[in-house]
Amino acid sequence: MSEDNHIREALIPQDYAPEADLLAGRTVLVTGAAAGLGRALAQACAGRGATVVLVDKDLKQLEAVYDAIETAGHPQPVLHPLNLEGVGPADYLELASALDRELGRLDVLIHNAAMLGELSPMHQYDPELWARTLHVNVNAPFLLNQALLGLLQRSDRGRILFVSDRAGRRGHAFWGAYGVSKFAQEGMMETLAAELGERSPVRTMSVDPGVMNTALRRQGYPGEDSASLPRPDDVAQRLLYPLGPAGDALQGVRLSLASGNGKGMS
Repeated sequence: MSEDNHIREALIPQDYAPEADLLAGRTVLVTGAAAGLGRALAQACAGRGATVVLVDKDLKQLEAVYDAIETAGHPQPVLHPLNLEGVGPADYLELASALDRELGRLDVLIHNAAMLGELSPMHQYDPELWARTLHVNVNAPFLLNQALLGLLQRSDRGRILFVSDRAGRRGHAFWGAYGVSKFAQEGMMETLAAELGERSPVRTMSVDPGVMNTALRRQGYPGEDSASLPRPDDVAQRLLYPLGPAGDALQGVRLSLASGNGKGMS
């Protein structure tokens, strides 16, 4: 059996700026929406007209994001606290039922939530931490896709966007479960894109947002001058590129903001 295993890659234009109504009338679910890039993405989507479903385990911070979106006069978001580390298939089906009942469909699913685990040689990696990290970074997106694909297929322009990392596109020493899970996300994205095909209204892609000043980054690089790094708010607007019409041609594509030699992480 012979197949085309060519990896499709593309850069988001440097000068891209989303139209004010890019996501008007759309429903967007963001995991890890309580802080960092997830919060920035949720606010960016809301600012472009979307009704945003905020998913995270931290209810207090989720409520702060909810309030910020409402105060800005954007469409009223939906709160759905969920601990991706501790829930199973039934919880995701409950989420799907709630979205079906309250919103009727889903247009965009952004897999942003991530767990770092630890930076360690594989032969010394804590097995329990390895399993927990893979559950959050791999099993949770799989279960969300499975539960929500039917809702996404009701959209005329559905999107599944995996927030990836350089550590998941080229192997680097000591990145352990985090790096392996990002490789798995890339494989999940490409497999799902191939299964859905070019005629599907749902487009599936990944994006490496590059280095940012986030809690995850500070955890991985505690000695770094994080204040010198780009803020998530500065990056999030450009990440809306595949959610609009441009994404129609990006089935199965690995997107990046720019090329770079860093080892990760976002």
